[in-house]
Order: sequence, then structure tokens, then C-alpha cells
Amino acid sequence: MLQGSNIFGHERPLVVRVSFSACVLGTVCLPLLGLIICVFISSVFHFEDATGTHCQVPNYLPSISASISLSPECYIWRFCIGLHSAPRFLVAFTYFKLYKSRFASKFPESPLSCLNLGFSISENLGLLLLTYVSSSETYFVHKEGFVLFIISSLIHMLITCRLWKAIKKYSLSPEDAKSHNWKVRFLLLNVCFCAFCYMSYLVVFSNMAFHLTAMWDFKSREVMVISSSEDKDF
Repeated sequence: MLQGSNIFGHERPLVVRVSFSACVLGTVCLPLLGLIICVFISSVFHFEDATGTHCQVPNYLPSISASISLSPECYIWRFCIGLHSAPRFLVAFTYFKLYKSRFASKFPESPLSCLNLGFSISENLGLLLLTYVSSSETYFVHKEGFVLFIISSLIHMLITCRLWKAIKKYSLSPEDAKSHNWKVRFLLLNVCFCAFCYMSYLVVFSNMAFHLTAMWDFKSREVMVISSSEDKDF
């Protein structure tokens, strides 16, 4: 929603309002849409390159790593993740602010809030690293980015479930209870899928679903961008 007008010759600041739920949904849909497009292109146009292995094991679907390493798939994936990363940092700090307001002086929730922020940031950085350094360019760096992403995401989800268990305990809102229950389910699914390499798609989808629960956590909030009429800065 846009707000802004000119009253008595004075321009009022332009205000852009977006519901936080819509922001979260768009943030999660970007990598989901990018992945679907990359896998489709790899399956249709680069099937042999995307499914070939050194040990000659037949693959019927391109791996995620292969799908985002070919061209033009890699550029599509980088574009989606580039747009996706900034809102991810915004969501991470919004969660941190929420936790600090609820657990200002409580132990262990207060230090866990700081750890949660750190692992949320490192998860996003790991995703950026494995995205912009493909396996075909520098395999070691790509692999380390993937390891950082997986480990950080698992720890982040684990800490998040612990914090929301405390929130659920003292909250009367059914939305908080529902959010905690679904977070635990997606965490368990993610851990189970991580145990099997061929379930890499399900690992990614369960990770996305976990982050989508933020729609319940910030249902009534909005993201606002305000432009100043004096110095034109945002």
C-alpha cells in the first residue's frame, strides 16, 4: 500500500506498507520458484550433464547442486537468492527483537536468542556462498558453503523450537501454539531427510516450510519504507 500526497504545497513523505506475512511468503517463494525453474530447464535441456555421475549411477532427476551449476540455470538461481537474502536478514533481526522483548532477562532463553540470530545469519551466508560459487567452479568452497548452510539451518531450527516452546508455555494465543507445533514437525522432517542424500529436495522444501511459519508469528505486523520529503533519503 502506498501513501503520500501534496498538501498546501508541501509534499508528504511517501510511505510504502507491506504486510509481514506477504513479505515472508515472497521471500520463501523466490528460492522455491527459482529451484523449480532450474530443475525444469536442467531436466529438459541439460539432462545428461545434470544427471551424470563419475560412478555411472543412473539418476532420474538432476541433483540440486547440478541444477544450479549449469547455464543459464545458475544465473536464474543467483538472481532469486540475491533478492531473497535481504528479506531473510530482515526476518532474522525481527525474530531477535521479538525474542529480546519476551526474554529480556531470562536464562537460557536470552542467550539462546543471540545464538539463534547468529546461526540464522550464518545459514543465509552459507546459502549465498554455495549459490555464488558453483560446484563446477570451486567445488571445495561450494561444499563448505553447503555444509555451513545445513549445520546452521539445523541448529537455528532447533533453537527456534526451544524458544517457541517457552513462548507457547506462557502464551494464550492459539497461533503461538500452532506455530510451535508446526516448527517442531518441520524440524523433525528436516532431520530425517538429511539422513538420506537422495532426499535433498525434501531437505530444502522442509527448510522452506519451516521459515514459512513466520507468517503466523508476525501476522499483524507490517514492513514500512518511508521517504523523507526534505532530503529524499529512504
